[in-house]
Amino acid sequence: MPQRLMTIERHILEQQRAIPEATGVFTNLMYDLALAGKIIARQMARAGLNDILGRAGNTNVQGEDQQKLDVFADETLYDMVKDGGRVALVASEEHEHPMPLPNDKPCGKYVLLYDPLDGSSNIDSNASVGTIFSIYRKISDGPCGETKDLLQAGAEQVAAGYIIYGSSTMMVYGAGFGVHGFTLDPNIGEFLLSHPNMTFPKKPKYYSINQGNEIYWSEGVRRYVHWLQGKAADNPRKPLSQRYIGSMVADFHRTLLEGGIFMYPADSKDPSKPFGKLRLGYEAAPLAFLAEEAGGYASDGVGSILDIKPTSIHQRTPLFIGDRDLVQQAEAFIQLHDQEWVDTYQDEVSNELVPGK
Repeated sequence: MPQRLMTIERHILEQQRAIPEATGVFTNLMYDLALAGKIIARQMARAGLNDILGRAGNTNVQGEDQQKLDVFADETLYDMVKDGGRVALVASEEHEHPMPLPNDKPCGKYVLLYDPLDGSSNIDSNASVGTIFSIYRKISDGPCGETKDLLQAGAEQVAAGYIIYGSSTMMVYGAGFGVHGFTLDPNIGEFLLSHPNMTFPKKPKYYSINQGNEIYWSEGVRRYVHWLQGKAADNPRKPLSQRYIGSMVADFHRTLLEGGIFMYPADSKDPSKPFGKLRLGYEAAPLAFLAEEAGGYASDGVGSILDIKPTSIHQRTPLFIGDRDLVQQAEAFIQLHDQEWVDTYQDEVSNELVPGK
């Protein structure tokens, strides 16, 4: 019997039936994101033919050079969600402040954060890049959203996911019922279920980290990576192979499929970012949500990423994500060898200062 084809819309609808209080609003929001992914994928596929490669000539709020496709992806995502009455507030990595809805449009029950094109510095090299998104329920009392709606701990996410633009386009999401992957069939223009119930393999294969930054790592991180490489006598595991793309969506996607750990630790390379480079709300928290759903774990080196309550929509964090045992081992190395950094980091977070600013 041929395998039943399952579109992402039908899949979300069927899962929604398990939640008595659920409505079609969430399904429609997810479909808005899927449609945005299709549009971005189409533009990505023609990037070398259209005048859309290269820099846009601007920098974003992070101080990073914007690529033309950064701008296109950012505008596409906002356009897809701004008019539907499903979101109350939107925040993008590319904008300093939250993006309100048009005054003449209704506000919804969810708030959305997204990184429109993670790894965009790889675009001109034709390497995989991706979109990351995070969805929360609105908790403020007003008709539309407030900044505090965007500053919830990652554990409060309703759903999270990413769209990876590579040899094929895939949308991967979790909403409390496991992690599921959908591959875009360009012939019919639909995301079809291709990877149901994704979980981290029991035997990890790879570690992903920018080895070129080793001179800037702390002692704990350096010793931990050497342990992964089999250079420590107390490691009973088979040494892991290194794989690193430099696009977090692609590195995480491979880690989810093949097993292992992805790391972007705090380092001393940039004194203005002593507590990591990755954004908590747009990158770390949504992927941490997926990692937990898939049987893994995500940490800042001290504790769970999902327990951190942000104080800024652009807050930064270290990230260790993937196989639970491997991530917890990283925490152990950091606690043992980097106690001074741990104490300083915890003081910063507890005092509600903004890491990386």
